[in-house]
Amino acid sequence: MDFFEVIVRFFQQGGLFMYPIALVLAVGLAIATERWLTISAALNSNRRTSRAVLPLVQQGNLKAVMHLAEKTGSPIACVISAASELWIKQRERDALESKMAEGLLETVPQFERRTPYLATLANIATLMGLLGTIIGLIAAFTAVANADPAEKATVLSQAISVAMNTTAFGLITAIPLLVVHALIQSKTRQLIDSLETTGVKCLNLLTGQQQSLNRSEGL
Repeated sequence: MDFFEVIVRFFQQGGLFMYPIALVLAVGLAIATERWLTISAALNSNRRTSRAVLPLVQQGNLKAVMHLAEKTGSPIACVISAASELWIKQRERDALESKMAEGLLETVPQFERRTPYLATLANIATLMGLLGTIIGLIAAFTAVANADPAEKATVLSQAISVAMNTTAFGLITAIPLLVVHALIQSKTRQLIDSLETTGVKCLNLLTGQQQSLNRSEGL
């Protein structure tokens, strides 16, 4: 008997609750794949953009920064572009900080969305597995009550084995979803940290240039 046949038999013996658990697994894998690809792409784009933006900010070429933001569309480029546009009009650090914070608040939620669903789906899979097992055990003891005395032990052991398959499948679904949830959360936190770090660097570069200019004018 090959592995595929074992999986099919395991699934068939679990009862009706195996199907909703399988649906939960499919939805969870779809969400996990979409979130992982989206966040990975944003993280790579942010790294490339940061390497391109910081030298331009240091040179004071803010128009090139805004052009780059329009070209790449990366999250950090959009935040810095809006801040650069404000800095051209109003050279105040407090206003610039508020603008960057506003940009981050608008950007960050798009990377955190749907990720909490993975933990919820893991809990649903576990609970559905337990519910399927309980219902299976109820049916098992009902069948034992109507079985011949010589067959009761065999009927009960077979029914319990089938009922436990549902719990096993629920845990098989829940554990990977929880692991992926933790990994995606860690990757999201890494992305947010990189956004904040690049934003602070640009803020310091812009205000540092203004302070140097003010000192030169004072001299």
